[in-house]
This record gives sequence, C-alpha cells and structure tokens, in this order.
Amino acid sequence: MKNLIVGLTGQTGAGKSTVSDYLRANDVTVIDADLIAREVVEKGSACIADIALEFGCEYITPEGTLNRKKMAKSVFTDKGKLKKLNDIMFPYIIESIRQKLDSLRESQEGIIVLDAPTLFESGADRQCDCVVSVTASQELRCRRIIARDHLTEQEALERINAQHDESYYRERSWQVLENNGSIGDLKSQTSVLLAKLETMLEQR
Repeated sequence: MKNLIVGLTGQTGAGKSTVSDYLRANDVTVIDADLIAREVVEKGSACIADIALEFGCEYITPEGTLNRKKMAKSVFTDKGKLKKLNDIMFPYIIESIRQKLDSLRESQEGIIVLDAPTLFESGADRQCDCVVSVTASQELRCRRIIARDHLTEQEALERINAQHDESYYRERSWQVLENNGSIGDLKSQTSVLLAKLETMLEQR
C-alpha cells in the first residue's frame, strides 16, 4: 500500500481545525489526536488511574473521567504540572496513534493526516513523512480562542503562553500555512498544499 503520512500541527487558535476539516472534506483520511487524547482518559483507563495517582482524585469527576476544566485551570498556569500531565498521557496517545496508523497503512492507500496540537512535544512527528504547521498572529489567535472556547482574555493568553512560539513550528515543518487573513485565504493555501501532497504521494 502506498501512503503518505502528514503531521498537521500549530498553536491554539491558528486555524489547524479549518485546514483539517478542508482536507477531510476532500477525501483525505484524518486521525484526530484530540479525540484520541479523550479516549485514553475514559473511565476505567490505565491513563486516568495514573493521572489520579499523580494529581489526586479531585481531578477526576464522580463519573470517573478527567475533570477537564479543573485540570486546564491548573496546568495552563504551571508549566511543570503541564509537563507532568503530558508525560503521563503522551505514551498512551502515541501507542493509540501507532495502532491506528498501522491499521490504515494495511487497509488503504493515499494521504493520511495526523492532526495533533502536540505533534512535536509528544514525539508523534517521528511517525510522519512530513509536517505542516498552521500559524497566525498572537492577537488573532487570542480573539479566536476567546470566541471559540468562551474564555476570558487572561485565560486565552495563559493557553497561548503555555505553548511554543511561532519559530519553534517553522523550524520543524516542511510547510507553514499563515492564517492571518480570511477563511477563504486559508482554504486556498490548503488547496495548494493538497496538490503538493498528492504529487509527493505519486512519486513514492
């Protein structure tokens, strides 16, 4: 089977989901790492048990799942706690991604996109043939996060500051899509990107 595994990442609010949705609408298979991150902390999972041991049961809901709001409030203001959480979750996420990629490689041909906000931090980029990052100005990202997640400006900035700066993504990416304009502009860039990826796939 001939495949091309593409990592898709970027800072929060940059527009990665818009790119991912466009690719999916154009028949590209997309693995959503955010969805996997939710699956690994479901009730009764080994990951949720590890989190409870490290952070305490107050971060687990009465239903046995992760208390996301409480955890977010804690880790986005403390990089040490964020690292601890990532150190617990990343191995479970990476193993699930590996299994999904292996299954897709055997069952279908074509472009497979791994949509992962922590692609580099988790080491998931090592599973990819190339990486695409989406960037945008901090002011725009802050406005988008506030509108999307109904956060205060301070909460949005805390999430932005918990991530790497733009240069981190640029230095590690094969292609960068700048999303400082309209959605139409970003979709046009993504259309050009898809054509490049299809050419790469044909040449494999």
